Amino acid sequence: MDALFNKSFDRVIGHEGRFQKNPGDRGNWTSGKVRVGLLKGTKFGISAMTYPELDIENLTVEQAKTIYYRDWWLELGMDKWKPALSYQLFDSAINHGMTNTSKMLQRGVGVDDDGKIGPNTRAAVNKMTLDDVLMYFLAERLDFMTYVGTWDTFSKGWARRIALNLKLAAEDTP
Repeated sequence: MDALFNKSFDRVIGHEGRFQKNPGDRGNWTSGKVRVGLLKGTKFGISAMTYPELDIENLTVEQAKTIYYRDWWLELGMDKWKPALSYQLFDSAINHGMTNTSKMLQRGVGVDDDGKIGPNTRAAVNKMTLDDVLMYFLAERLDFMTYVGTWDTFSKGWARRIALNLKLAAEDTP
């Protein structure tokens, strides 16, 4: 695991750290549907919906770190982006899934939002300044959140997450 992943992981854990078992959050159910399957919760951002076989409540930070590195960082190619964008995409993918994250990035850089990062998306990202990509991406992310059915319940925490990510984006750019 490299320094950029470790830094990104530490930041994500700042957002995602506590165990919670909110029965109204679909991510806490093994089926991904409220009141269907087992209510096992979420810890460190690792959800029963995504990892139904795990003992979520007893998950350790080190186990979560291994999962994030293997299944998210490497699998999603986060090392192929500039560091400031890597963190933002990683955080978003954990929160919203990679397809939604890809679409937000694509809308932000003005290409068709098919959810698949390819040469057109990468070229569009590379034509823009890093600051512009980050600001457009975070604007798309916040807009996306307002359409999520649980916005009324979780909006305060989500808005704080975006506010912190704006500060981190400023810190991460030269």
